[in-house]
Amino acid sequence: MPQKSAPAPHPDPSPRPDSPRPDASPRPDSPPAGAQPSRDSLRADARLNRDRLLEAAARAFARDGTHASLKAIAKDAGVGIGTLYRRFPTREQLVEAIYRSEVARICQRAGTLLAVGPPVAALRAWMSEFVSFSAAKQGMSDVLHLVLAADDTIRLETRENLTGAVAALIQAAVADGSIRADVAPYDVLLSLSGIGLVAAQIGQGAQSERLVDLLMDALRPHIPQVTQAT
Repeated sequence: MPQKSAPAPHPDPSPRPDSPRPDASPRPDSPPAGAQPSRDSLRADARLNRDRLLEAAARAFARDGTHASLKAIAKDAGVGIGTLYRRFPTREQLVEAIYRSEVARICQRAGTLLAVGPPVAALRAWMSEFVSFSAAKQGMSDVLHLVLAADDTIRLETRENLTGAVAALIQAAVADGSIRADVAPYDVLLSLSGIGLVAAQIGQGAQSERLVDLLMDALRPHIPQVTQAT
């Protein structure tokens, strides 16, 4: 007798564990399955990590010198030590990056300050900020000296950019008559650098501010004194 064929199995109505549920339609704002982060978002994350590392390293070097713990810097920045080494394989490269970043920041501040106040007030505020910048870099002066000695273009570019920043402030203040017209921007920059050496010493912040005030007084127009006849 011919054997009866087994009845066809009924389809299992329950979904398999790895299959999408019929009612689980993707949200309009959700990325497609398996989508990778966009290149722009990766670049933004990388820039953010870099900025955090530079800020944390600048604080550490100003406080502890260039022998500060790189592991502690990475922890302060909220990244792993591997991220730090991928971005800055050597301590010298980290110092150079901090220096370039801080120079760019202090140069940009000149335009920002001019946009929000009178030229003489902008100049005075910038001078104080420059002194703080100059004092902070003393903490990494040993490594920074080696970096600048190895590539003289960094030093020359820095001088040009900083001189240009203070020149813009001086020109604006000369135009409204608040400071003398014979002021050389590089002379002001050198004077501020000297005050920065004072500011780098512990407890000398108030004195450095008084020295900046003296420098500002020296920049103001000379008022001829009238001698009264006797």
